[in-house]
Amino acid sequence: MVTQEQRRRQLAREKFLRQQQRRTSARRKARMRNAAIASVLGVILIGSVALYTTGVVLGDDDDKTNAGAEVTPSASAPSKAPDPCDKPAEGKVETQTWKKEPALTVDESAKYTMKLATTCGDIDIALKAKAAPHTVNSFDFLAGKGYFDHTKCHRLTTEGIYVLQCGDPTAQGNGGPGYNIPDENLKDKSLKDNVYPAGTVAMANTGQPDSGGSQFFLVYQDSQLPPSYTPFGTVSKEGMAVLKKIAAAGAQPADPTTGNTAPNATVVIDKATVTKS
Repeated sequence: MVTQEQRRRQLAREKFLRQQQRRTSARRKARMRNAAIASVLGVILIGSVALYTTGVVLGDDDDKTNAGAEVTPSASAPSKAPDPCDKPAEGKVETQTWKKEPALTVDESAKYTMKLATTCGDIDIALKAKAAPHTVNSFDFLAGKGYFDHTKCHRLTTEGIYVLQCGDPTAQGNGGPGYNIPDENLKDKSLKDNVYPAGTVAMANTGQPDSGGSQFFLVYQDSQLPPSYTPFGTVSKEGMAVLKKIAAAGAQPADPTTGNTAPNATVVIDKATVTKS
């Protein structure tokens, strides 16, 4: 005959086993999700996968310079909303690469602004030339070459971290300019408690130091991330309204090949320009 104490212990064991099974299942799902994208890259998102708190890393893959990078794990996609954006302007992506980082010509005492004229609206970004001169210099160079024109923003994350990732001419998450730029401004005063606040614009990378290329992400909601991604700009109030509109449309299910969760909205950078003042 089973005593009350024996029954209590049995119930406790069963509860513990259920908890363990749930935890094991969660870890298995996380491993499967990360394995599906590890062959592509690592943030934004993009081969080892680095996990941090929420289990996400932003990656930037370049087949030549960023091999073995990591990607952002795909997030569950909500029901697809109507596309809030316009059709892209006519034109095609001009795929270009360079063997080395452009010469540093940015004026650290000047103000620089980047405008992303997108199909969803203009996103103006105040750039931090003094704090991140190599990064701003690279964007000034690439924008001047038309590198970002007609490119799609290929990833939108809607769980754990909340970012829109752009800057890859291939729109696959594995493109880059052929060169890398150093990490900068990782102790920016805006990064408190390992949180990239809404409005931050930061570099994607492969998970390795100094591995940034051309991919970057725009934070539309406070996101917990390790301070490993160069923050080099801040989105304007009007630009944040555009980002919120894009985010509200949700993301597609993860692509089984790339692991990308593309935005439901058709987000294309028709023209990127950097202006000095």
